[in-house]
Amino acid sequence: MPAMIDLYGRSRFTLAWGFTASMGSILVLFAAAMYGLSARDHLLAFDAELESKARMMASGIHYGIHRGKRRIKLDDVPVLGSNTLPLDHDIAYARWYDAQGNLVRFVRHPPTHPQVQRLGFETLQIDNEATDSSLRHRQITLPVRQDDTLIGYLQVAAVLTPVQQQLARQRFWLTLGVPCALGTIALAGWWLGGLAMAPLQQAHQRLQRFTSHASHELRTPLAQILSHVQLVLGTDEVATERWRLGRVATIIKTMDQMVSDLLFLARQAGQLSRDQLRSLDLRELIQELAWDCEALAANRGIGLTCELPHQPVWVAANVDLLHQALLNLTDNALKYTPASGKIKLILATQGGWAHMQVINTGTLAPDSLPHLFEQFYRDPLAQSKEGYGLGLAIAQQIAQAHGGDITACSAAENMLFFELALPLTSPLLDFR
Repeated sequence: MPAMIDLYGRSRFTLAWGFTASMGSILVLFAAAMYGLSARDHLLAFDAELESKARMMASGIHYGIHRGKRRIKLDDVPVLGSNTLPLDHDIAYARWYDAQGNLVRFVRHPPTHPQVQRLGFETLQIDNEATDSSLRHRQITLPVRQDDTLIGYLQVAAVLTPVQQQLARQRFWLTLGVPCALGTIALAGWWLGGLAMAPLQQAHQRLQRFTSHASHELRTPLAQILSHVQLVLGTDEVATERWRLGRVATIIKTMDQMVSDLLFLARQAGQLSRDQLRSLDLRELIQELAWDCEALAANRGIGLTCELPHQPVWVAANVDLLHQALLNLTDNALKYTPASGKIKLILATQGGWAHMQVINTGTLAPDSLPHLFEQFYRDPLAQSKEGYGLGLAIAQQIAQAHGGDITACSAAENMLFFELALPLTSPLLDFR
C-alpha cells in the first residue's frame, strides 16, 4: 500500500508539473507578446508625436531668390530660428542640411557626420556630458520640399526617456506578477492533480477490497470442496460418498452463481443503450415476482402482500436485468425478516418516476445502513447467512444502468425500507 501511495504522489506531481509547465509557458509567451506589443505601441506614439513636431518646424521653412540665388530663411523656424522661443524641452536637438545633404545649421549636439546619412527614424545612443552618461534618442530626418523642389533636410531628435520609463514600470509589474501567477498555477495544478487522481485512488481501493473479499469468499468453498473430496477418497461407504458428492455439487453451484455475479459487476458499467431496452408494465413484473416468492415466504412463516396501482406503470427496461434487481431486493427482505414477520411490495408513481418499495419487519446492526450496497457486505443481524453479500450491490448497479437508483432506510418499529426508483416512459416508444 505505501508503494501505491508513493505512485499516486508521483503521478499527482507529474500532472501538477505538466499543468504548470504548459500553462506557465502560455503565460510567459502571452506576457512577452503583450510587452512587445506595448513597446511597439509606445514607440509608434512617440514617433508620431516627434514627426508632428518635425513637420510643424518644416512648415516654417521658406526660400526666396536673392541676386539670382536661392536663399533659405530659417530665422522664423521653431527651435532652429534665431527669432523663436528657446529650445522645446522635448526636443533634444535640431539640424538643417541643404539640398546636397551638407550641414547648414544645428541647435545643440553637433552631428558626428557633416552630411545626411539616412532618412526616416533612427534610435541613437548619445553621450550626456553633463551627467557623464548616455541617453537613447529617437531621431527623424525629413526631406523638405517646396513647389516640388527639394530645398533641404530637417533632422530632429527627442530623448526616449519617457518611453523607457513606461516600459520599465511594465517590466517591474511583469517581473513581480509572472512569478506570482506561476505560483498560483502550480498550486492550482497540484489541487487539480489531486482531483484527477482521487477517482483513480478510490477505484484502486475498491478493487483492492473487491479482490480481497472475492479471494476470501472463494477460498472458503474451495476449502470445503477439498475437504469433502478428501473424505470421499478416504471412505468406502457409498451413502456417505453420495452425500458428500452432493454437498460438493451444491457448493460448486453456489460458486458458479457467485462468479456470475462477479462477472456482472465487472462488465455492467454505465447506462444501458437504447437497443437493450423495451417498454414494459412494471405492475406485471412485480406481480409475477410476488407469486414466485409467496411459497418461499410461506415456508419461512413470513407474510407477503402486494399493493399495485390500477393503471399500467410503463418503464423502459431490460426485463431480465430488472427482474434480477427486484428479485434481489425481495430475497434480501426474506433474509432480514424473522419468522412470523411481514413483507410488503408497493408500486406507486410520482413526478414522472415509478417507485417500487420493499418494506419488511426486521432489524439492522447500528452501523450497517451506509454499507448495505457495498460488495460482499453482510449484516451480522441477518436472519439467513446465505449468499455472499452481492445481491444489493447488483440491484443498485442494475437500477443505475436504467437511469434510476435504490435507497434504503431503517424506519421505526423494526421496519426496513428499500425503494427502487425508475423514470416513467410511454408505451408507444419502441426501444427495440
